[in-house]
Order: sequence, then C-alpha cells, then structure tokens
Amino acid sequence: MATVLDTTLLTADEFLHLPDGGAATELVRGRIVEMNRPYTSHGYFMMRIAFVLQQYLQEHDIGRVGGGDAGVVTERDPDSVRGPDVAFYSYERIPRGPLPNGYWPDSPELVVEVKSSDDRWKDIFAKAAEYLSAGVLTVVVADPLTQRVHLFSADREATSLNGDEELSFPDILPGFSISVKRLFE
Repeated sequence: MATVLDTTLLTADEFLHLPDGGAATELVRGRIVEMNRPYTSHGYFMMRIAFVLQQYLQEHDIGRVGGGDAGVVTERDPDSVRGPDVAFYSYERIPRGPLPNGYWPDSPELVVEVKSSDDRWKDIFAKAAEYLSAGVLTVVVADPLTQRVHLFSADREATSLNGDEELSFPDILPGFSISVKRLFE
C-alpha cells in the first residue's frame, strides 16, 4: 500500500538529494509516496531473477543488470521516479565505463517487477504503462503466488506465461531463454 507524504511537488533532482528517511519511497508526479516493505520472499525472487539475468550477461557482455529499487525517471514535469525490482540496461543506452552519477540518463530496456500479495493489478498496469511511456521496451511482472509472468510491451498485446513455457526477449537479450518455473525455484 502506498501513502502520499506531502503535497509539495518535487523534481527528480530534488528527490535524489533528499536525506534518506529510512522508508521505501518513490516520486509519483512530483509527490513522495511511501511504500510498505515487501515480504522477504519478494526479495528472494527479485534476487533470483537478477541472478539469472546476470548469469546470461556473464556470457553475453551486452549490458548491465541493476535494480533493488534504484531510481528510474519515468516522467517529467511533474517528475516521477520509480524503483524497479530488476532492470537491464544495454551498453547502447548506458555505455561501458564509469557509471553515471545520480539517476541514469536513459531508461532500461527491460524492467521486472515482482508482484507482492498486496499489490493491486490496477496499480501494476498503471506502473507498467508508465515504464513503457518512458522508453522501457518490455515490462515483466513476476507473480510468485501464481508462478506466472505477465509481459507488457508498447507494440505487442500483453501475454502471460507459466510452467514449462519459455521466457525470452529476442530483441533485448538475444539467445536468453528460461522456463518460467525455473524463475520460481
């Protein structure tokens, strides 16, 4: 559940430089929104998915995996800064070399959100649309409860996969493929 903390509109830069109050927050259309900490299993699945992507990148050095709620600017004027659970940035978007300070200047190609049991689908759909509008190519919502993944992209109809069905992103991660059930082991 999210709670709006203040009615003062902030920019992404102002949000970035606020002192850390210890609570999980995002900036949504200029307003700070506090979120509940997810269950421990949420963190497990977030790390599991990041690990699988990182393993792929060990053999295919085409970019970086980030996440852990690190900020991605999704809207401007008023600004929104979201924190995806897992994100993939190709070297085309964030070149090799020293990492940029602050929020990175481009959106990731791939965002993965792990659905918590108290997340509402209405909010998930809105957040996925926000990522896609910001230039993310594919948004994946992994639902540990149903062991399904839901895929959203700007140019394709939303789809869902489960069990032995193969999850792949040929335009983003060529050659990457994993059965959905392996994400939830």
